[in-house]
Amino acid sequence: MAGEYPDVVIGCFGGGSNFSGITFPFLRHKLTEGKDIRVVAAEPASCPKLTRGQFQYDFGDEAGYTPLIPMFTLGHNFAPANIHAGGLRYHGAGSIVSQLMKDGLMGAVDVKQLDTFKAATLFAQAEGIIPAPESSHAIAVAIREAEEAKQEGKQRTILFNLSGHGLIDMAAYDQYLAGDLTNHEVTDEEVANNLADLEKIIK
Repeated sequence: MAGEYPDVVIGCFGGGSNFSGITFPFLRHKLTEGKDIRVVAAEPASCPKLTRGQFQYDFGDEAGYTPLIPMFTLGHNFAPANIHAGGLRYHGAGSIVSQLMKDGLMGAVDVKQLDTFKAATLFAQAEGIIPAPESSHAIAVAIREAEEAKQEGKQRTILFNLSGHGLIDMAAYDQYLAGDLTNHEVTDEEVANNLADLEKIIK
């Protein structure tokens, strides 16, 4: 409809529904028509299941009542930081997305909370739309892609999913603008310990 075709498609990532909705139609073109396109999942640095998790069987819920599902996971008992993008705090990735990641058909990057609000503020100033913290992860990665293309002197058509407004998140923006927000990152030790606990449970 826009008369363009994307070189890269970006979606924020919690469990995978948002990301899949925007990227899977284009992945189909990549798989069936050989389109040269990248798809990128943008997840929080505080809950980096795709970038730092492990592909293995895990439960889909914290209590361990679901069947075991193959996924990239940080362990079903992983307790992420209380970041403002609450919808992206799920411990694992959907099994289809996980398999695509494992097969190298997609990529993922993690984004720090302060970087998401910086991108969201810029977007609001430029477009007059206040984005949700979840969507702001995709915006941050889209900005990175644009800056990278500019540095390389290449034209790049970037599509990202603005999936929600931030009108109920104004307190979070107020915290950011006041300098009261912080970044939350998971340590390698936390990830390793949590996955080790999962291995014990699975066995």
